[in-house]
Amino acid sequence: MSEIANVATPDIKRLKKVKSILVTQAAPTDAKSPYFEIEKKYGVTVDFRPFIEVRGIAFKDFRKQKINILEHTAIIFTSRNAIDHFFRICKEAKIEVPSDMKYFCITEQTANYLQKYIVIRKRKVFTGTKTALDLLEIIKKHKSEKFLFPCSNKRQKDLPDYMGTNDFQLTEAVMYETVSADLSDLEEVFYDVLAFFSPSGITSLFENFPDFKQNNTRIAAFGSTTAQAVTDAGLLLDIQAPMPNAPSMTGALEHYIKQANA
Repeated sequence: MSEIANVATPDIKRLKKVKSILVTQAAPTDAKSPYFEIEKKYGVTVDFRPFIEVRGIAFKDFRKQKINILEHTAIIFTSRNAIDHFFRICKEAKIEVPSDMKYFCITEQTANYLQKYIVIRKRKVFTGTKTALDLLEIIKKHKSEKFLFPCSNKRQKDLPDYMGTNDFQLTEAVMYETVSADLSDLEEVFYDVLAFFSPSGITSLFENFPDFKQNNTRIAAFGSTTAQAVTDAGLLLDIQAPMPNAPSMTGALEHYIKQANA
C-alpha cells in the first residue's frame, strides 16, 4: 500500500498540461457536479463513458445456485445494482419479501434507493457511512442473522471474506454480471487523463484495446484495488484518490490540474 501511495506525488516529467479527461463512468445527473465545475474553472473538456456494463443474470441461471431467499433474515446491499437485481429476482420468483427482513446498506444513498421497492419507515434498515468496513462494524452487532449478499460475478472481497472467516451465516447470491463495454468507437480518440474506478475498468481497457500504450496519457484511479490493477497492468499511476488532500476523484483531478496547468 505504501508503494502505491508514493505514486500520488506526480512525476515531474509527466506533469503536462491537461486539456481533456475521460471519466470511465456514466455522466452525473446533478448539474452542480464537481466535474462540471472543473470544466468551467480550468477550461478542460470532461467526457463520460462507462467502461463496464451490468447485466442481470437470467432467473433460470439464478435457480442453479439453489439459494432459498426466504431462508435468510437479512440482506446486505453494497450498490443500487444489487438492490435492483435482488427485487427483480424476487419478482420473477414470485417471492414476497417478509416485512421483518433486515436490510444492511453500505451508505445512506444506497439505503435511500430502497424506497424504490419498499416503505423504509416500516422496515429495519441499517446503514454504514462509506466503506464495507464501516458496514461491518454494524453487522458485527447482528451475528445471529442469516445474511444474503446479492452481488455480481466480480465482487469486492473484503466484506464476504471477513464474514466467511468469522463464523457469520452468509450466502453469496450472484444476481448480475459485470462485463466490458464495447469501446470500439474510441479507438482513434485520445485523452490527457483516463479516470478509473474499479479493476474491471482496467480489464475493459485492455479487452477493447489489447495494444494500448499509455505514452503521455495520465491514469487516475479511485481506491486501492483500482490503483493496484493499474500497476499490475504495467501502467503508470499518476493520480490517486482518496488521499488526505483529495478524498474524491474530482478533488484529486483538480489538485493535479492546478499543478499541471499552472
